[in-house]
Amino acid sequence: MDEHYLTVSTVGEMAEAIRSLRVRGAPLIGIAAAMGVASAARRLGASATRSSVREACEILGETRPTAVNLKWALGRVQRRSVAVADGVELGAALVEEAQAIWDEDRAMCRRIGEAGLSLVPDGATVHTHCNAGALATGGIGTALAPIYLAHAAGRRVQVIADETRPLLQGSRLTAWELTRAGIPTTVIGDGMSASRLSRGDITCVIVGADRIAKNGDVANKIGTYPLALAARAHGVPFYVAAPRSTFDAATPDGRRIPIEERRDDEIRGLPGSGGLSVPADAAVWNPAFDVTPAELVTGYVTDAGLLSRHELDRLAHPAQAAGVTT
Repeated sequence: MDEHYLTVSTVGEMAEAIRSLRVRGAPLIGIAAAMGVASAARRLGASATRSSVREACEILGETRPTAVNLKWALGRVQRRSVAVADGVELGAALVEEAQAIWDEDRAMCRRIGEAGLSLVPDGATVHTHCNAGALATGGIGTALAPIYLAHAAGRRVQVIADETRPLLQGSRLTAWELTRAGIPTTVIGDGMSASRLSRGDITCVIVGADRIAKNGDVANKIGTYPLALAARAHGVPFYVAAPRSTFDAATPDGRRIPIEERRDDEIRGLPGSGGLSVPADAAVWNPAFDVTPAELVTGYVTDAGLLSRHELDRLAHPAQAAGVTT
């Protein structure tokens, strides 16, 4: 596999990068969007205005409706633009704010790793879904953070990563970054998870999240819900790792979470098939996320500790402040 770096120069290019999943993962989407707004304001120099910042935030905020971190980070940048005193260069202030979001995310990943470290004892086998590691955050990840810290502590740990169809984030991203870090990883097809869990040697399942409702329902990459059902059927603990910015107290339950539906061609053109894999006359349904009910979640691995769903009220919910009126 090849490693490439993409240079993004405008708000439009950043919006395309987020929408096309060149930038993905709820925490990283927020960081990238904040950096995009800040970079645009810095290039405008003295011409940057609160109005231009608001316009950039609106463009980027429409790219991915499910990930709450996106609007949280953009709301924070917009509030900073409103608070900047007259005579202070707007671009410099927003770069400072975007960098703070990134730095805080890096520290948050570390705290999540520490909170979940006890879930990954020596000899553990962890099943994960999609990609919630260093490629999806500003640090070592959310779901993968406890695994990275366990590996760094000298514990023997291995990972089962399903492919995560249709875009293969598990096989293309999770397996790539874990094997690069020297962590033994086995890739399986999405439909193989229940059979793998039935073998009885999976220590736990740890996944990330794009939005967690007030009642603890979890929106995450499509395929998370059946994995949670399979884990419950086989008595395997199912954990969700996410920062406080992913908890949305303004959304009462999972039924109120907007679910992004993506293009037909992501299903019709199977990666590596060299062409269409679905008959032209067949319809396609392609939701990017599903919602896992809170009762299937054993616990939430957060930057405020390991919590049960009955303890979520202890969290501060920065996502409540995502909206800004000027």
